[in-house]
Amino acid sequence: MSLISQNAIPKEPVKKKKKSVTVVEEEREEVEDGDEIDVQKRKKGRKENDEKLEIEQGKEMKKLENALFGSLYSPIEFGKDDEDEEARGGEVDNSSALFFTDRSANSMLSVYEEDVAIGEEGIEGHEKNQRKPVWVDDEEEKTNINIAKVNKLRKLRKEEDETVISGTAYVSRLRAQHAKMNPGTDWAKPDFNRRDYSSEDEDSDKESGVMVASGYEDDILRTNEDLVLKSRTKLLPGLLEYSRLVDANMKDPSHGPINSVQFHKNAQLLLVGGLDRKFNFFQVDGKKNETIQSIFLEDCPIRKAAFLPDGSKAIISGRRKFAYSFDLVKASVDKIGPLTGRDEKSLESFEVSPDSSTIAFIGNEGYILLVSTKTKALIGTLKMNGTVRSLAFSNDGQKLLSSGGDGQIYHWDLRTRKCLHKGADEGCLNGTVLSVSPIGNLFAAGSDSGIVNIYNEDEFLGGKRKPLKVIENLTTKVDFMKFNSDAQILVISSRMKKNSMKLIHVPSLSVFSNWPPPNQILHYPTCMDFSPHGGFMAMGNAAGKVLLYKLHHYHQA
Repeated sequence: MSLISQNAIPKEPVKKKKKSVTVVEEEREEVEDGDEIDVQKRKKGRKENDEKLEIEQGKEMKKLENALFGSLYSPIEFGKDDEDEEARGGEVDNSSALFFTDRSANSMLSVYEEDVAIGEEGIEGHEKNQRKPVWVDDEEEKTNINIAKVNKLRKLRKEEDETVISGTAYVSRLRAQHAKMNPGTDWAKPDFNRRDYSSEDEDSDKESGVMVASGYEDDILRTNEDLVLKSRTKLLPGLLEYSRLVDANMKDPSHGPINSVQFHKNAQLLLVGGLDRKFNFFQVDGKKNETIQSIFLEDCPIRKAAFLPDGSKAIISGRRKFAYSFDLVKASVDKIGPLTGRDEKSLESFEVSPDSSTIAFIGNEGYILLVSTKTKALIGTLKMNGTVRSLAFSNDGQKLLSSGGDGQIYHWDLRTRKCLHKGADEGCLNGTVLSVSPIGNLFAAGSDSGIVNIYNEDEFLGGKRKPLKVIENLTTKVDFMKFNSDAQILVISSRMKKNSMKLIHVPSLSVFSNWPPPNQILHYPTCMDFSPHGGFMAMGNAAGKVLLYKLHHYHQA
């Protein structure tokens, strides 16, 4: 056989084409010769077939959308497969569940039978109360996971030779493992049965004032409020937990000794003033401590600076016949003094009343000058027998305490501007500083000998001059004292000696043994302040630094 004969085209396909052509021609002839009724029936049949195809395509598209996006674009339809079976002529078992329930939380019963023993009745009741799953992943059943290959998953095996499990079993065993490692509390379950307490237990609870929490019926479990106020927790004596943070004035350090540091009532703003004639405002967060504003007073080295308790203004004073008032809202500086009718050489020391209405300046020859914060004018004077060294307002602002060169402590009534009581400070020749606790009725008095006496004000006014505690930890003149916001800590310091600062636990009247820090140098401490909620503690020294500490006992600044 030649190559031509081998490559020749067979004849059979040609015959088929001819047959197909003849069939088409015959159909055309039948259509032309047929009745119109047959044509209409065929058109209707084609339309019905097209509609069925469109419906099936639409169903397939919906299934794809539900598989990809769930119920995001289409509502959830339960029992759809059963309807399809009915449409196809199949019977549906009404006794079967229409929803797939995720019982993986109870799968720990089969995985860890030795750890959990629950009766069958309890299991059935729990399954009835269990909520239906919103979405079920069909791929879980198709996925297989080798739990013997990964070390962390070997704990999920029920038998030693078990290796591959389905995705559904893997999910249920993970849930069971989580439930085993993190057991829930019975009282948090809505169907928790109350414990039947005997009458004796109820009587004892009533006598002790103990309230027994019972499920969600109690209102106390319906809120997220703190059941125990952390700010009222007791601070333990002995060791104080604290940590050193970034210096508060790190972004703008002072070129002279720091004489005043004070936190604003919002706990974020810190005022720093010193002999370099600048008073700065810092936003204290313990990390960056950004500088908000810095103001230079050309004619006034700052001896003291303090916020008004309402937070609207700051008072700045130096060794001058006048002082300054800085308005935080308007960012303007106003001058206070010289005071009319007085020839004071210096207004460097002052105290502000708790209601922010009065400023008490220390004057010459035992005079105390009362100035209004609104008019900035002199509204009254008080006169001691000796020189005035220190002042302190009472918590209600109706009394003023003062001490000085005669070793006496004076209590003044600011409504009548008369002396209510005068008593000797035990062991004191020259009083240097006073401090009143913001809570309770304690006050502390320091002297130039380094002795600090802590008194009960009611007992002192009643004639009992014996102090509750005598602190003898300082050996030089006490020139700074301050209670923190909850009156559990009292700080005392002297700028005459390095590291001369002590923190006193007020409830036990004992000194914290781990302060000052053994491995840190505080230099010469000059001033200190606590944040309103006690979380921060800022200390200024003669080196121009403001050391910042965090007290771990307090959870807010």
